[in-house]
Amino acid sequence: MKKPHDIKMFAAFFPLLFATMSCIRCSGGGGEAPVTSAALQAFPEISLSAFASGFNQPVHVTHAGDGSRRIFVVEKAGRIRVIKDGVISQTPFLDISPVVLSTGSEQGLFSVAFPPGYAAKGYFYVNYTGVTGDGDTFVSRFRITADPDVADPSSEEVILTADQPFTNHNGGQLAFGPDGFLYIGMGDGGSGGDPFNNAQNPAVLLGKLLRIDVEAAPAGYVVPASNPFAGSSAARGEIWALGLRNPWRFSFDRLTGDLFIADVGQNTIEEIDFQASASRGGENYGWNTMEGSRCFQDPACSPAGLILPVAEYTHATGDCSVTGGMVYRGQEFASMQGVYFFGDFCSGLIRGAVRLGGPAFDSVVLLDTGLAISTFGEDEDENLYVADLLSGAVFKLAGQ
Repeated sequence: MKKPHDIKMFAAFFPLLFATMSCIRCSGGGGEAPVTSAALQAFPEISLSAFASGFNQPVHVTHAGDGSRRIFVVEKAGRIRVIKDGVISQTPFLDISPVVLSTGSEQGLFSVAFPPGYAAKGYFYVNYTGVTGDGDTFVSRFRITADPDVADPSSEEVILTADQPFTNHNGGQLAFGPDGFLYIGMGDGGSGGDPFNNAQNPAVLLGKLLRIDVEAAPAGYVVPASNPFAGSSAARGEIWALGLRNPWRFSFDRLTGDLFIADVGQNTIEEIDFQASASRGGENYGWNTMEGSRCFQDPACSPAGLILPVAEYTHATGDCSVTGGMVYRGQEFASMQGVYFFGDFCSGLIRGAVRLGGPAFDSVVLLDTGLAISTFGEDEDENLYVADLLSGAVFKLAGQ
């Protein structure tokens, strides 16, 4: 029974035992074909350069959007570190390790999100599995102290909780969308194959992408009236999209507002799901009826009404757990403009995807890093970074 980012994590400790081959995948196809010279013209040559090191299992890299140009690195055990003017602060920005349950490979502190206008607000949000509740999901608000580089761990306000029946598939991504609402990635609850059918059950939060308004109320949150199931008696109003297995990382394109969701597969396919910025929500991305573009349990299943991935790859050459990334919108590397970069935790391969027009995408292997890629991240200048869970290093992504 496969547990992405859990029992299969051991694979990253061993040398890669396979030869990699560049390949291209189109929307929903699942097959692989050699990359042509024409296709390669849409993709840059990329490389990684050392940026910072010494972190303990980094799982998220981001910025506050406050003009400080600080970079925040989340450590799985419950700490957030600050890189300021190229120097890692010795005092954690936040240390909540006493309340974080991180004993399982898929448990811990997962991400931090700073609200729009953070500089004037002085509070932020985190997602973690808690000691209280034996690994349940907590989304909480914390406030900074008089020192903007240090937050108060005692200031926690719990915003949302969700029961977790197993230790794996906790999702954990937080991000504010272009609409100012907080989006939350929730895994299907774990084990394997979604035994409780959580992802297709609109009455539960698991296996979903949630959208809530945390800025409209002094405590807790409200469900936006524009959510697709707002006011429904048969569905949780927080749900923005459903049919997800373990959306470990998702991101919004800074230019277009389009949403990319990397959903970790079961035993065969890793997928990238897409939601256009004009969407009103309610998309069903198929799990556990589908794994990627293929039927999961019933070979005669119907994909009717389901949204298939725009990019996917199989486990045929050693890949096994997709790590979602971001669309590059920085100014430093023109060749990278508009490319969505994503990776695989086990193989260390970085791929790129570009939109061809309409619903079609092309995807290609760009770099074999040998890293245990836990996350991609972005700074205020829209540069992209990659974190290696095992070495504790963060690298900057560059294009030719």
